[in-house]
Amino acid sequence: MFTGIIETLGTVKKIEHEQSNIHYFIESSISPTLKIDQSVSHNGVCLTVVGIDGEVHQVTAIHETLEKSNLGKLKEGDIVNLERCVKADGRLDGHIVQGHVDQTAICTAVEPQDGSVIYSFEYDPTLKNLTVEKGSITVNGISLTVVNSGKNNFSVAIIPYTLENTNLKTLEIGSTVNLEFDIIGKYVNKLLSLRD
Repeated sequence: MFTGIIETLGTVKKIEHEQSNIHYFIESSISPTLKIDQSVSHNGVCLTVVGIDGEVHQVTAIHETLEKSNLGKLKEGDIVNLERCVKADGRLDGHIVQGHVDQTAICTAVEPQDGSVIYSFEYDPTLKNLTVEKGSITVNGISLTVVNSGKNNFSVAIIPYTLENTNLKTLEIGSTVNLEFDIIGKYVNKLLSLRD
């Protein structure tokens, strides 16, 4: 489990393809502290560390993960958000994040506003995921609060600290991001659909 509070940024140093899998080699400040078999969130995707070499760790994404996330679009030199799993005795500063991406979204607007930046996103509504104003959403692994919510779109307001310390600063209109919708909302949505 994760909190959506990004620990550090990593840089994609190398990408290797093996059949339908992709191996990513990520350089970061936390890489030397990781252990084999440890779970780490990469842009909101929970991946298992399979190798460590100094400042670089290796993870593997399988076909299903690549289909549901933006990892398949990564290139060497790209920046990814990293978070180690939450400790049982730690504070839950963000919200409950599983590291299981539900779907991707497209950035439709980036608007500076009185010291913050409003990012807007649009996603495929046929998967029946939803957001609510003032509710939680995970974008590229970052725990954020929804400020505007529509049927297949939402906006979030980003403070300067979050912008500086995550890969949101690299987003442009048309960029693809990973979304994990709030787990409580997903359960409520599922229960209501079963009732109908």
